[in-house]
Amino acid sequence: MNHDLFDFSPIVKRPPIEWPGGAKVAFYVGLNIEHFHVDTPSTSIVDTTTHLIPDALNYGWRDYGPRVGVWRVMEALDRHGVRASVLLNSEAADHYPQIIEAGTERQWAWLAHGATNSALHAGMEPDLERKVLADVVDRIEAATGARPRGWMGPALTETFNTADILADLGLSYTLDWTHDDQPYWFKNGRVMSLPYSVELNDVVFFTMKGGSGPDFELMIRDQLDQLVEDQPSGRVMALALHPFVIGQAFRTKYLDRALAYVASHPDVWLATADEIAAHYATSAAHSGTSAEPLGYVDGRFGRPQER
Repeated sequence: MNHDLFDFSPIVKRPPIEWPGGAKVAFYVGLNIEHFHVDTPSTSIVDTTTHLIPDALNYGWRDYGPRVGVWRVMEALDRHGVRASVLLNSEAADHYPQIIEAGTERQWAWLAHGATNSALHAGMEPDLERKVLADVVDRIEAATGARPRGWMGPALTETFNTADILADLGLSYTLDWTHDDQPYWFKNGRVMSLPYSVELNDVVFFTMKGGSGPDFELMIRDQLDQLVEDQPSGRVMALALHPFVIGQAFRTKYLDRALAYVASHPDVWLATADEIAAHYATSAAHSGTSAEPLGYVDGRFGRPQER
């Protein structure tokens, strides 16, 4: 079937993007802070026990993230001046207030990531989806004190109505479409797609592909090196992390080494997803790359005629 969400746009035919300070790559860490149900099969490391209730093996592996792993990852991010862009389940906001407090102190960006990663966000009728999304966004705002600007569905799931509903709720971008190295506007002119990655992603690399820590570090370095070479227009580099994976003790040093390389690179802008989206929105408004662009001015999101 065809769709009316976005147009095809080859990257070599677009107006150039310029990042702050002349950086060639805008880098952000997408840190997944998720809550899983003990009686529902979810992301697993061993398939043979997923039918059990409770599945202590896999649930315990996932639960390592908020209990231990995230605090280890937090230290690595702090060492290199990286503020996380948190993909937050609203149920995680309810269950892990200590993580919310720590992230708020660090000025992390909070993105809506559904209610729980034990339930995919697909196949919903529009009225139900609107209700679910409104509840997710309101709960995250209440917990963090900031209304989310961005969205990523559990397991990157959406419906064909998600972009319009997000815009109606005041959100301005989504990470679900992983087919580009630059932001772009959806055809509705109200929501942009911001690059995310299912390859530069610890849960895919380690648990699905059997990758090693040194290989993960090298992959991050190689990704950055190539994006720097892909000029003259700026690129976005997203590093997707899950604390129950990268937060394991034997892996964290490779994350630390990779972040050291990225943070010290002269062509990198260390940013949050919110900052990248805001910069692109205002730049697009000035360059005319969107017929009716939206952007942030003084912390408010709206059309140019509203500002």
